[in-house]
Parts: sequence; C-alpha cells; structure tokens
Amino acid sequence: MKAGLVTFYHLHHYGAVLQAVATQRALASLGWDCETIDYFVGQDIRILKPPTSPGRAAGDAYNALHYPALKRRWHRFEDFSKAHLNLTARRYESWEALRAAALPYGLLVSGSDQIWNPAIFPDGRFDPVFFGTFSPLRKIAYAPSFGVSRLPEGMEEELKGYLEGFSHLSVREASGRDIVRDAAGREAEVVLDPTLLLPAEDWSALAAERTVRGEYILCYCISRSGALEPYLRRLAEETGLPVVQLCGTRRKLHPKAKMVFDAGPAEFLSLFRDAAYVCTNSFHGTVFSVQFRRPFFTAVAPAELREPERSRTFSLLSRLGLTDRVVGKGDAAGLRDVPGWAAAEERLAAARAAALAYLKAALADEPWEGAGNAPQEREEGPLLADRACCTGCSACAAVCPKDAITLARDKEGFAFPAVDLGKCVRCGLCTKTCPMLRQREKKPLPAAFAAWNKEADVRRDSTSGGAFSALADYVLEGGGVVFGAALDGRQHLRHTACFRKEDLWRLRGAKYVQSDLEGVFREVKKCLETRQVLFSGTPCQVDGLYRFLGCRPEDLTTCDLVCHGVPSPGVWEDMARYIEKKRGRELQTVRFRNKVEGWQNSHFTAVYDDGTVDTHPLFETEYGRAFGRALFLRPCCYRCPYACMNRTGDFTLGDLWGLRPDELPEQQQKGVSLLLVNTPHGSYVFDQLPLARQPFPVERAIAGNPRLASPTAQPPERAAFFAAYALDPFDQVARKFCSLPPLPVRAAGKVLSPEVKARVRKALKKG
Repeated sequence: MKAGLVTFYHLHHYGAVLQAVATQRALASLGWDCETIDYFVGQDIRILKPPTSPGRAAGDAYNALHYPALKRRWHRFEDFSKAHLNLTARRYESWEALRAAALPYGLLVSGSDQIWNPAIFPDGRFDPVFFGTFSPLRKIAYAPSFGVSRLPEGMEEELKGYLEGFSHLSVREASGRDIVRDAAGREAEVVLDPTLLLPAEDWSALAAERTVRGEYILCYCISRSGALEPYLRRLAEETGLPVVQLCGTRRKLHPKAKMVFDAGPAEFLSLFRDAAYVCTNSFHGTVFSVQFRRPFFTAVAPAELREPERSRTFSLLSRLGLTDRVVGKGDAAGLRDVPGWAAAEERLAAARAAALAYLKAALADEPWEGAGNAPQEREEGPLLADRACCTGCSACAAVCPKDAITLARDKEGFAFPAVDLGKCVRCGLCTKTCPMLRQREKKPLPAAFAAWNKEADVRRDSTSGGAFSALADYVLEGGGVVFGAALDGRQHLRHTACFRKEDLWRLRGAKYVQSDLEGVFREVKKCLETRQVLFSGTPCQVDGLYRFLGCRPEDLTTCDLVCHGVPSPGVWEDMARYIEKKRGRELQTVRFRNKVEGWQNSHFTAVYDDGTVDTHPLFETEYGRAFGRALFLRPCCYRCPYACMNRTGDFTLGDLWGLRPDELPEQQQKGVSLLLVNTPHGSYVFDQLPLARQPFPVERAIAGNPRLASPTAQPPERAAFFAAYALDPFDQVARKFCSLPPLPVRAAGKVLSPEVKARVRKALKKG
C-alpha cells in the first residue's frame, strides 16, 4: 500500500523538515509505503536574494556577513532531506503538472505543518495542491494547520469545497477544528503534531553528535524574545552556564551568547537533546524540549495569551499539563522549578496512542469515534471559569457553603479562586453561580444622559460630574448603605460599606486598581435583610453579585462603571511602595484623577504622611503611562464580554468624553458624567435624583467611550512586563516599562506620522 504525502519540507525550516520525516515514519509503522510529493511552492530559499526593499537589503547584508556558516546550514538541510525523506523522483512546480502525472498511490495524505494557512502563499489564497485537488484519489488529513485562529473573510465557501474530498479530517490545533466546523459543518479530530508521534529515542538517533561541550542554556527564538529575556538572563546569572543561541532571529538575545548559524536539522536535534535548559518561542522548539525532557520556558504571541484556546502551543501544553512553562502569565513556573515530566510523559503516551489510532483508522478508511478529542481528565474539583476568562468577582467563594474556595493572588498580583479539596463537598453551587459559565440576558438599549451634581464641592471632589454622589446620597438619606471601593492606609483597594454621608468621600473618584471583594457579597446580602443597598463596581462585579444573590432584590440598586479594564492590585501596591521609596515618606492618600487643572487634564495626586503633595498630569506619571497602555490589566479584560451596551447594573457611570467645544461649555471644565439608565428600577430612582441632566445620543456616548462597544486591546509588551515582574526587583521593572521614553523618542513621536511610526515598529519587530 502506497500513500502520497503533500506537505512542506523544502523551506529549510526545522519544523517543516522534521514533521515531514515524522509523518513518513508514522505511516511506515502502520504498514504504508509513504512518498513525499516533491512539490515546490515557489518560496525563494536562496541565502542571498535580490533586494526588493530596505529591509530585504539589510537582511542580505546580514546574511553576507555569515555566508560561510549559512551555506553549511543550507547544505545540511538538503543532505538531511535526501537522507531521511522518500521523495518523488520528479519535482512538480504546479497543480497542472501534478494533475497530468500518473501517480502510483492508493491514497493522498495532506499534512502536517501550516499547509492550509492562506497567508503563507503569495496571493493570500489557499493552495489547492495541499488539499489534493489534483487527483481523484481518496484523501485524508493528518494534522494540517491553518496557522491563524480565524479565516480571512470570504474564504469559508472555498474551504468547504476543498474539504469535501476528504474521508477523514484531523487538524493540529483546536482553532483548526473550529474553522473546519464553522466553514464545512464537519468535525475534525485534534491530533498531535507528527514530531510527537516518534519517541525521543528515534529523534536522538537522527541527531548529530554533540555540537557544544559541557552544559549550556539553549535559546531558540523565531521572533523577538520579549517575555523570555528575563528568564534567559536570570538562568545564566544563577546557573553560571553559557548561552548558546540557535539563530532563528538576527537579534542577539544575550550579550554573551554563542551564535550558531550553521545548524541543520540533525544539529538542531542535537542542540535540544544536550541542553541543560531551553528558552524558546518556537512551537517546534517547545515540542523538542518536551521530547528530550529539557527544562524549558516558552513564550507565545499576545493573541495566544489572550485566547489560549486558539493557540497551538497552549493546545499541546494543556494536553500535557505543562502550561506553567509559558512565561508572562500569572501561573508560570518558577525559574528553577522542574517540569512535571512523569505526568506529562503519561499524557503524551496516551495522546500519541490516540493519534496513531486515528491515523490507522483513516488509512484503512474505517469509521473513527473521535476518542482523541475527549477532554483531558480534570483534577478532582469543581468546574470554574478558565483563567483567561475569570474576572475575580468572588461569587464562587461567597456562595460556597463550606468556605472551600478562597481568592489567592497569582504572580501577576490578581486574585483567582483556589479550592481546598479537603473541604469541598462537590455541591456544584460555585459552578452554577460563576457568571462566566452562564449566558447573560439581553436587555433593551439604555437611555443616555449628560449629568452633573448641583453641589459644587461634591462635583469638585469627584472624577467627573459627581453623579455617583447624588445616587449615594439618595440611598443614605433613605437609611440605606452604599458599597464602593476605597483605599486603606497601605493603598490596598477594597470594597467597603458606607453608612454616613460624611464618609462618602472615600468612595468618590476613579481608582485604577481591581478592588478586593472578600466577604463583601455576604455582607451585602445581610444588609439587604433590613435596608436599601447601593452597590457600585465594575460590570463583572455587579454581575457576580447578582449571580451570588440568585435574584434582583427590590431594595438593591446597582451602578456599574464604564471600565477600561482593571489593573493588578499587586502591581499597584508595589508601585505605591516604589513611590514611597523614591520620596522617602509614606503615602497617606492618592487621587488617580484629580481635577486640579480641570476635568479634561486629570492629575495623579499623591499626599504623604508629612503633608507634602505631588501632583502631575496622570499620563506623565509612571503608573498613569502604564495604565494608559493597558499594560497590566487582568487577562479577561482584553476579551471582556461586558464591554458592550448590554449593561449589568441599574445605572452605568462614566465620563462624558467626546463633547464638542460648543456643548455644555460652562460645564466641561468642572466635569460631566455620562449616565446610562439601564432598567425600570434605575429609571424610577433616576427621577428622584437632584441631578442636572440633559439627554444625550447613545451613539455619541459609545463613540466617546469605546469600552461601551469593545474591550481594550492587549498590548504586545504585556507578557514581557509580567515576565520581568515575576523575576526582577520592581524598581527595575518600573524603570524599564513605565518611565517616560528618552527625549528624542518623545520628539519623534510628535513629529512622525502614524504611517511612519507603523513602518518603524514593523521593521523593529522583524529585527
């Protein structure tokens, strides 16, 4: 039985060649004679290419400097492919040539690698060759990748047509399964990358002899190292081992790194096999770290951190129980922590057996039950929201009848639920209560108003127009209690109960930190037994309260905020200590948005224990700059389901940004609130409030407050910030990530156009 394999192999990429070898060997182990169809898709693999742009010219200059080593690398790739790949005698350079050929196969296999990634090809379209459309033979797919989490618009029908010819479909990542399901209405099995089908001993036999004497730290990055930099630096400092950099990017990633330019696939395997530690942001770098059981750290793209369910690296490591090896997130392993190899090996063996069973069934054209897609066994305990989605609202802990759930801070300084399995009775209340595991009811579009407090002192003490104070006064005057966020003497932000107007000042004003809700929901419930309650918080906190209560009590009024995302409490408290250290005195209080120069030029004001005061424009301070860049928001904030007009509270409060100069000119300097009335109860209360008000178009309210339409975008440097935060002293982290850029950079930022800035960023990223 003979099969023809269509895949990448000739691109001189380590992963492309090694996955092709692995696929051939896997098919051979199942009794099939596999031949890789030598289809050359047109990519230029010459070391020196005609310069078509300044960037290409710079690349050629770099390659010319290292030409002898790169030439050796080129020949090593060619020699390895000839030695270990069973290639067709003829090279095919077009679909037409393959269509006309008399191919001696009983079956075509598509995969693996990113052969179904349209962005790879010059025209940005699928290459039909990799779907086997040149032949009427039966087709199966083993672990092809789309390389993207979503298809470009308008390509679904094209993909559906290509997939019709396959008797068996599998993909390498969960995101690929979703693409196939959405485009073709078919289920695709998620299987292992072919390089994981072979055991480590087989790869070791293909490796070159040891290329580096003694122990070393291997660094292999195919893009900027970003979040890996502190891990690489600290590993080198603490172990004293030299750094060997296998060149995938031109930038030297450690000042003393030994650069390796001439490694072919055999040398690649050797370098991973013999390393003491590995730092990589390559998928196949991660794969071979696992294969050879090398302690490793890996970095992924910002989009993969934001949506780990669509990441090929997370897809693999979650199967193996090794997601803590991904750096730049709150549950990353410690620098010298040993990976859990025993459990990972057991899981890998099971996944390998499932993948080979799928492949065996596909080759034999037998039905497949999809066992490989069965969810991995969870550790004993309740189902809670995934870390990427968890808002930290505390509803799960509040509802637990056995107090088995506490909120513990992770390495990013955010609180996440931790379950004491000894106390847990598996009642399921936490799962039923979690807002992230439930669909929200769709509400009508709210009414929008410009609003401001008629009391000048209250308005001056508020971030915008003082609408919250009017609402709080209404509840307090009726004998009620107000729950809102207040800073304590150590700058820890916590929700607290306010029973008197005289204490309301503590709850006024924006606080750019996530607040602590420990015990608060239970306190709200108790207060509701005897009095009215106003609860003010972020939309996820308000939703968490309602889920905990299980209803909308008549005596509860809620106010959610137009939230740009909640910064890390741990980072803020470290910043507070950093400020105190620089000034040599303790902070007494902080105003994140002080109107000392008017509403539209907010200041960050710090008052110290000796009475001295610092005040500066918010976005010229270190904390304000970092907050403005959304650098240390909670992971869920970048995919927030509450960033829309389907609001959770009776009211929504924010700043009324986007006013024209001729609109409310007398009010703008003093501050104007945006107030959305979202429910009939909110409408009733609103009619009782002594606020100055003016209806405002909802569309313009959204235009001025984009977080009413979509979440904050995740900045590319977030992972690098938190990787450094996990390992380095905070003052060092603050200077690197939060300080104002040098004067020439600031000047260029004011002069250069957005287009030029984008080109500069792109060029730097390629470097």
